[in-house]
Amino acid sequence: MQPDLTEQFLELVRLTSTDLPADVEKSIREAREREENGSAAQGALDTVLNNVEMARENSTPICQDTGTPIFYVSHPQGWSTRELRKQIVNAVIEATKRTYLRPNSVNAITGLNTKNNTGDEHYPTIHFKEVDGDKLIADLMLKGGGCENVGAQYKLPNAKLEAGRDLEGVRKVALDAVYNCQGKGCAPGTLGIAIGGDRGSSFVASKEALFRSLNDTNPDPVLAELEERITEQANQLDIGPMGFGGKTTVLGTKIKGLHRLPACYFVSVSYMCWAYRRRRMFIENNETTYA
Repeated sequence: MQPDLTEQFLELVRLTSTDLPADVEKSIREAREREENGSAAQGALDTVLNNVEMARENSTPICQDTGTPIFYVSHPQGWSTRELRKQIVNAVIEATKRTYLRPNSVNAITGLNTKNNTGDEHYPTIHFKEVDGDKLIADLMLKGGGCENVGAQYKLPNAKLEAGRDLEGVRKVALDAVYNCQGKGCAPGTLGIAIGGDRGSSFVASKEALFRSLNDTNPDPVLAELEERITEQANQLDIGPMGFGGKTTVLGTKIKGLHRLPACYFVSVSYMCWAYRRRRMFIENNETTYA
């Protein structure tokens, strides 16, 4: 019998909203040490870290913009996705009541706020995948509006940037996206980049890349080198935390490659703010763990 996981999903939302992942916090602390003592960049990161500690201690949102909830759920064969969706939606409603989430969902046509973070079939955003075995894995990302606003999609070749249909062209447009942010989207950020696909799948994959840990290495050595190069060169732009100047504009870059039509070469850049809120839940043998 399929269990009711509403409470488990509620805890996943709480952790994601209020407790920054360890790899992200570690990266921000390391960035803080790289900045000049007494600089505006270091002061901005000090404020960020103080906020992270208070949010964790008080179980309050890390950011006032609690973002769009984006769920990816891998579930055992035969489970009802309709029931899982209902449980996730109920958990989001309860999380909003408990102020882990701010009521953000606004009807684009009428302007009316549902006041509970629900809406049409796309809000919250939920992706399901049926897998072998009896383990359920649920990933949640809370994607803030500010960082979502500075995301970008490019079509190669791009004559203005002299960017061709190759990985060098990808590097150029990725750096252009960072340069155009100028600290907006709450730098230092993390880049999720998708190469290929159609316009829609490319943007989806660019967000999926952001579920990777900042500590990992791309299994494709070519993409691993490109990730490091983009991060290094982005941090030479002197944009810095919140646009105050400094050595850390980007915490990391994660790239995903997709197949494409010969006529199309899209590069999508999803920008994640310093409040890099993502968490994973495992359920197996009636035991729940969070990472």
